[in-house]
This record gives sequence, structure tokens and C-alpha cells, in this order.
Amino acid sequence: MTDKIALSTWPTPLEPMPRLAETLGLREGDLWIKRDDLIGLGGGGNKVRKLEWTVGAALAEGADTLVTTGAAQSNHARLTAAAGARLGLDVVLVFPGTPQSATGSSGNLVLDSLFGARVFWAGEGDPSALAGVADDVCEQLRRTGARPYLIPFGGSSPLGARGYLDGGKELLAQLADIEHVVVALGSGGTMAGLVGALGEERVLGVHCGAVAEPAVAVADLAGALSRRNHTPGTLRIRMDQVGAGYGVLHEPVLEAIQTAATTEGIVLDPVYSGRAMAGLIAAVRDGELRRGQRAVFLHTGGLPGLFGHTQTVHRSVAALHTYEAV
Repeated sequence: MTDKIALSTWPTPLEPMPRLAETLGLREGDLWIKRDDLIGLGGGGNKVRKLEWTVGAALAEGADTLVTTGAAQSNHARLTAAAGARLGLDVVLVFPGTPQSATGSSGNLVLDSLFGARVFWAGEGDPSALAGVADDVCEQLRRTGARPYLIPFGGSSPLGARGYLDGGKELLAQLADIEHVVVALGSGGTMAGLVGALGEERVLGVHCGAVAEPAVAVADLAGALSRRNHTPGTLRIRMDQVGAGYGVLHEPVLEAIQTAATTEGIVLDPVYSGRAMAGLIAAVRDGELRRGQRAVFLHTGGLPGLFGHTQTVHRSVAALHTYEAV
């Protein structure tokens, strides 16, 4: 069995959100936030829980280089780079596009560089081909004498999902009477682990557009984790917050980010946690989450990505309040 390694200190805080609850028409004690954005490694975020397992497997196999894929503003890539830095491992990140397409970018790309990761730019082809490109990169590394270990997109594998099997149990120990846990659904591993710990009926995933068939991805991962069947149609997944697509600002998401910031001082990102909050707000409005029910919002992190998302930055600066002396 793979040994889990320690990359942070647990548990992460669980905090009430009374002002947001009141704004949404809920009771003061109805809404809570699980602060996985405060995980200490590399700027924080949910991917650290997965990396404790996947990097543990890499070390067990004698790897000296971590390889993974993602978009240029990938939170998973940033945290893989941070884990490599902490453990003395080389890291190669395989991104779509070219160095020129990233010119002027900030956010996670800056941190990838600070952590010492190298980027292999795969060109402007089909993003779905990244996994094959990453395999080729691993083969090239082997020919140079390196010992690479390939971590899948988003860290989402049955092994990585164990991180949120642990996280769900941690959450239950903090607040036993949970009726809803709302979480961003990207590559599927976080939701799958939570389903394993909490059951399908309590976990509400908000699709972010990262994979084509999110319900299938979660069901497959949850099934492999628990060794029992999970049917995609029985999972609770909202599909209404993707908008024009992954990486494109969706107006309800900007509103959700602003609402969380102005009521609770909580910062969300426009791709994952912002979409999850937009899904939570929509679920309250349409009655899926009701007054008197205990709901937890899982904050998956992603703050650096906010500063690499030009649409959100420009819109936020344009809306900046001005004080005029009287």
C-alpha cells in the first residue's frame, strides 16, 4: 500500500458564514466554509490533499522528477511544483500553448517559476492530447537518466481521491450534522473522495467545464475508491455555471465572487471556487438548499489564478469604488 506523506498540517479550519447566510435568506448557523484554501503548501488549495498520496507513490517508486499536465493557470500544477520544491524533486509541467501565448501572464505561472518548475509547451493543438504529450516527455526524461513519475490531470486518480476520503472524514469530525457539502467539480477527484466519505446524497458538485463528462468521471473514481458501483445519474451535479466554457468569465460567477468578498471577506477564483459559490447561490434560490439545513462550502483555493484571469481583474478594477471628499 502506498505511504501517504505529510505536506501540510491538519485539520483545516471550519468557519461559519453568517453574513452570507443572511444575505441569501438562510439562518445564521446554516452556512459554513471549510478552509482548504488555507492549506500551507504553495499558496494553498485542495490539490495538496491529493498530492500527499500521489507524491507518496512517486517517492515509493524512487522517482526524482514529477510530471503533470494542466492549463497554464493550473492550481494543481502550481502545487505539484511546490511539493517538488519541498521534497527536492524536479518538476516538469506540460501546458497547452506556447511561451508567447503566456507573455504577460501572472498568477500561477509566476509561482510555478518561483518553485523552480520547468514548463514544456505542447503547442496550440487539441488539449485532450496533453496526456500523450506528457507520456512523451516522461520518455524523453528517462533517456536522460531521470526517473519521472506522471501525476494525472488535476491529481485525479483513485489514489489521489483518497485525499478527500480523508478530508470528508475530517469534516464530519468537525460538524457531524451536515446535510450539504458544495464543491467545485473539476477533474473529479475531490468530489469522488467526498462521496466516499459522506455519501452521494450529501455532496453537491458544481461543474466547472474542465472535463467533458463530469458525472462519469466522478462515478468512475468513486467506484474505484470504494470498490462498489456509483451511477452517474444518482450523483448531485449542477451543470448551470459553466457559461461559455472553462476559463471564460461567467457573469453569475463574478456576482458570486463579489458577494462572498463583500459579506465575508472571502476571496474566490473565477474558474473553480467562484463557480462553486455561484452554484451554491443558485441552489438556495431554486430550493435545493433550504433554510434550516446545514450546508458547508468547500473552499478549494485558487487565489493566484484570480490574478492570472484578465477578464476578472479588469472587471474588478473597473468597478473599484471611489471615495470623494465632501
